Amino acid sequence: MSTAVTAAPPVLRPVAEGVWAFEQSPGGWCLNNAGLVADGGRAVLIDTVATESRNLRLRAEVERIAPGGPDVVVNTHFHGDHVFGNAHFAPRATVIAGEGTRSDMAESGLGLCHLWPAVDWGHTELALPDLTFRDALTLRAGALTVELYQVGPAHTADDVVAWVPERRVLFTGDIAWSGVTPYVLMGSVEGSLAALARLRALDPEVVVAGHGAVGGPEVLDATEAYLCWIRDLATAGLRDGRTALETARAADPGPFAGLLDAERLVGNLHRAYAELQGLAPGARIDVAASFREMVEFHGGLPVCHA
Repeated sequence: MSTAVTAAPPVLRPVAEGVWAFEQSPGGWCLNNAGLVADGGRAVLIDTVATESRNLRLRAEVERIAPGGPDVVVNTHFHGDHVFGNAHFAPRATVIAGEGTRSDMAESGLGLCHLWPAVDWGHTELALPDLTFRDALTLRAGALTVELYQVGPAHTADDVVAWVPERRVLFTGDIAWSGVTPYVLMGSVEGSLAALARLRALDPEVVVAGHGAVGGPEVLDATEAYLCWIRDLATAGLRDGRTALETARAADPGPFAGLLDAERLVGNLHRAYAELQGLAPGARIDVAASFREMVEFHGGLPVCHA
């Protein structure tokens, strides 16, 4: 179950020279992280946040470091908690995403708001990416490089990470999670494991996960361990003829018992089952049905502190 949000408002705090993280604790549903790379009068913002009030806070923090706002906003994937703030920075900033993210964003629209109608989303306008790319794109902010890589399907069918090689800082989007249960229902278990191996090969010193506390490469290791556990659970569940929900209810979380939002286990098992039965990574799956089972497993609607 999600815990209460810390009372302290989030700030952009330095994680390396010219690199900042906007960490929203504790990192549960819709409390994602964002980041800023700024040098030489140029600034790149990596992801936005979920609600109008939180985006206004992020905007104020960005302008404290980069007056006038960022030149570029990068969306790591299409989920609303990462993209709903685009309109607070565009059109001055060019919004960039992987090619598949733009179409997924247009299709999903503001649907996330309907999952938690009690959240004060504020005034939200969907601003789609201006520029999309395949495989890789290099941006520059003064003396700093921001290398964007498509590494999905992983968390979704189209995921992007941002790597600052001069500072060895990696922004993973929702491919990696820190103290929060990973979620791969719309992406891939196997694709996530492949992506994590690719990210580890970069040899980062600082890892800014999509949700949870900023850490180091151990964040990649912890996410990998959880996903390997999911794969093993799904293999055993299929062998024994159990549904994903039945497998989730019978599972002993062991070392993963302390992760926030444990109900995601159900959705992750649905994806793992489907992949073991031949569904391609990132292929469409019944998200609504899985979410209903997560609610059943949790005993009510999961808590969202956005």
